[in-house]
Amino acid sequence: MNRGQVTLMGSTICVMLTMHFTVQLLSHHLFHWKNPKEQKAILIIILMAPIYAIDSFVGLIDFQGSKAFFMFLESVKECYEALVMAKFLALMYTYLNISISKNIVPDEIKGRKIHHSFPMTLFQPRTAHLNHHTLKLLKYWTWQFVVIRPVCSVLMIALQLLGIYPSWVSWTFTIILNVSVSLALYSLVIFYHVFAKELEPHKPLAKFLCIKGVVFFCFWQGVVLDVLVALGIIRSHHFWLDVEHLEEALQNALVCVEMVFFSAFQQYAYSAAPYSDDAATTVKDKKKE
Repeated sequence: MNRGQVTLMGSTICVMLTMHFTVQLLSHHLFHWKNPKEQKAILIIILMAPIYAIDSFVGLIDFQGSKAFFMFLESVKECYEALVMAKFLALMYTYLNISISKNIVPDEIKGRKIHHSFPMTLFQPRTAHLNHHTLKLLKYWTWQFVVIRPVCSVLMIALQLLGIYPSWVSWTFTIILNVSVSLALYSLVIFYHVFAKELEPHKPLAKFLCIKGVVFFCFWQGVVLDVLVALGIIRSHHFWLDVEHLEEALQNALVCVEMVFFSAFQQYAYSAAPYSDDAATTVKDKKKE
């Protein structure tokens, strides 16, 4: 087999492993369907890994596709990523028993300090206090990406198909989306730190790392590959394809591999164990005590 066939075979195996881990976790949740409000959000979140893997595999098969085609595939992943962020925030609200629409802060945690870091200190005070307004602000900072990402995707694909997509437009969209996703992830980090004590029984750090890992790792990996190809460090004669499609193909192949590890880690982060009969019995026994 040549290099292209080996890569496709390896990517196929990776996609199958990702699907295996995901279907296994999905079936566990469906078998122990005890809390639909929480578990619906969890199902959407854990589907991110196979969607990324399948999306990248399609791009790898048709590695000579047009720029518009690759942009469409990238938009599918990133629009789903926006949905995942929204569902993750909703899940955290559910754990805290706070209404996501009313943003009512329980009296026992009202006034808790929120510490902002640079560059947010340019727009916000370094130290703020948790109240109705600040909680609503954190929610809006996350939700803005849910709106901006699909709008930018539609505009980018339309401009690409119309043939009016100069480099400055591409960089403009890149900057807007990077600022948007960074703000959304920053708000989730602040949210986690503010409610770390209350969220501790739900393994919030592991859950958050699954999302942040996929989003940031894939993004910065693409940036690094772009730089390496532009500098000529990675060249077409190292692989099975021409330099024009080199970056997209490498990114897609690497994502297929990485989603295996993320889907495996999700088995721990989003385990169905808390919804099993044994867990329910343990909770009841503790309440009796």
